[in-house]
Amino acid sequence: MNHDAILITVGGLLLAGLAIDTLGRRTRMPRVTLLVLFGFAVGPAGLHLLPPDIEGWYPFLAEVALVMIAFLLGGQLTRSVIARDGRSILGVSIGTVLMTVLVVGAGLWALGFDPLLALAFAGIATATDPAATEDVVRSSGASGPFVRTLRGVVAIDDAWGLLAFSLLLAAGQAIGGGEPGGAFAHMAVELGGAALIGLGIGLPAAYLTGRLKPGEPSLTEALGVVFLCGGLALAIGASFLLTAMIAGVVIANLARHHTRPFHEIENIEWPFMVLFFIFAGAALDIAALPEIGLIGFACIGLRVVGRVAGGWIGGAAGGLSPRARPWIGLALMPQAGVAMGMALIAANAFPEHGETILAITIATTAIFELFGPLLTQLAISRAVERDET
Repeated sequence: MNHDAILITVGGLLLAGLAIDTLGRRTRMPRVTLLVLFGFAVGPAGLHLLPPDIEGWYPFLAEVALVMIAFLLGGQLTRSVIARDGRSILGVSIGTVLMTVLVVGAGLWALGFDPLLALAFAGIATATDPAATEDVVRSSGASGPFVRTLRGVVAIDDAWGLLAFSLLLAAGQAIGGGEPGGAFAHMAVELGGAALIGLGIGLPAAYLTGRLKPGEPSLTEALGVVFLCGGLALAIGASFLLTAMIAGVVIANLARHHTRPFHEIENIEWPFMVLFFIFAGAALDIAALPEIGLIGFACIGLRVVGRVAGGWIGGAAGGLSPRARPWIGLALMPQAGVAMGMALIAANAFPEHGETILAITIATTAIFELFGPLLTQLAISRAVERDET
């Protein structure tokens, strides 16, 4: 391993991230999209400037960045937020998942595609990208009911998505003559394991952390808890996103001596996020786009319709402002790693469609990763503007 090349590359990428952040503020372009585009430009599909040794860092950086984001999102679901916005968060999160499944699944089936593919893509379509969504929210500087609801939905909607995906996978295996028990076992590990680890770490951490430095956990404590959550979840095959989120919720609500749980993480997460988005761009496989075909375009269009309709219906059920309802689903368009994980599981469950599932998911995820943050930023600007008028 060429250490000097790696250090030079990391230093250059971090400084590039700083420049891109400045550019994003001046052009009003989401810095997530700019970082992904920069990563694509310097990655294997572009100028190929990244050393081969560093390209293997992406899975690790993705896990580190996402587990931090999930923990911080969970930490925002305090009693006061739940009491004030819990109804809208629950309504929108359930509404978008259910409508996405219904529109994508029924739409693909009506277009004549194999029912197994319709079920697989309906489940995959529920996945979101909490890192991209949260970063757009932060860089926008917006606040208010719409932003609070959006953050709450992003924190919990992957739980509903994983549940829906597992049920659809089991239904597909039953139709195809397979064993649906495997899908239910996967769901039990993903969700049950996340709950056990999140509670098992969150409960003692809520009372033990923040004692050495009165009122606030130290950076060492914060990283120790977050990394332990992610590592244990990955070790047993549970969702590390849900694990970290549950731990964040528990600590935020039970640690009365914390004024702001683990805010130290916010001071160090951005360098990880810069590298995460750049490597995400470098990993984009644009070569898969020509293979997208009718089913790929159908998946994209149907997912957009399902998200917008679900946000509107769920927002109405949850008491979200009528002016914000058309925009909340549009703000939930970014999609990344969770979708790829689902695709790998679906490809293994339906091996006869494995190549199609992976190729289409890679292509559609690339599109949503590039253009999703733009839609999130548009939705935030319009919804917040309307909320203020």
